Amino acid sequence: MKEAYKHVKDSEVIMTEMVLPNDTNTLNNLMGGKLMHWMDVVAAISAQRHSNSVVVTASVDNISFKNPIALGNVVTLKAQVTRAFNTSMEVYIEVFAEDIPANKKYSSHKAFFTFVAVDEEGLPVKVPELKPISEQEMEFYKGALRRRQLRLVLAKRMNPQDATELKSLFDLDKIGQKE
Repeated sequence: MKEAYKHVKDSEVIMTEMVLPNDTNTLNNLMGGKLMHWMDVVAAISAQRHSNSVVVTASVDNISFKNPIALGNVVTLKAQVTRAFNTSMEVYIEVFAEDIPANKKYSSHKAFFTFVAVDEEGLPVKVPELKPISEQEMEFYKGALRRRQLRLVLAKRMNPQDATELKSLFDLDKIGQKE
């Protein structure tokens, strides 16, 4: 029997890779597709830990390639479930690059992926609730509903009028009342 709820720490995953010549583009930087592959793997493991099920990628939010990661750098990917819905889970991934000989480490990428837990036939299955504890976990948890509604509206799977969390962000009358 599956648990009724889990904590964020139950889904935490840290994965480390080294950028090798076969992983690079002609500028000797990590190829974006390779990084996205690693992000998908670490996020899927996190979602599997939360759901105790096989998972499939449902969506990937924006990934900005602002900082290149060079050949020979060590890449650390950290993933954790931020919120669980009925059969889906949002996973936050943060990527760090490290030039060990130069003693430099920096955050290079962040993204949210969504996964759906499935059974042996590929049909969606219910996942445990997530119980956030820390302040940061609560912030990610609260924001997850807005991000989910935005994903659904953009995918034309939700009417914008039904996106209550998004509407509240842009309702000028409510904003004036909060002051």
